Amino acid sequence: MTRASRIKPISYFKANAAEIIQELGEVGEPMIITQNGEAKAIVQDIVSYEKTQEMLALLKILALGEQQVKESKTVPAGKAISRFRERIKQAQARR
Repeated sequence: MTRASRIKPISYFKANAAEIIQELGEVGEPMIITQNGEAKAIVQDIVSYEKTQEMLALLKILALGEQQVKESKTVPAGKAISRFRERIKQAQARR
């Protein structure tokens, strides 16, 4: 489906909300809602929204990791594993 066919005026959205919501779930692509000829909102199904949020969270984690590498805030994998194992031993000893 072309992006242009996914642009609808708010009057269309109001008149066809139930159908649009069903279609959003089937198509998986967002719909752009206009008001007075100007794009004002995007409507999308919950599954697509959640996927987008997960993807953004992963991208944020990658960006933070990249920043830590640039700032030399990393340790070798072997040292990190040793630290992790030591923490496990300490936690088990407290039980």
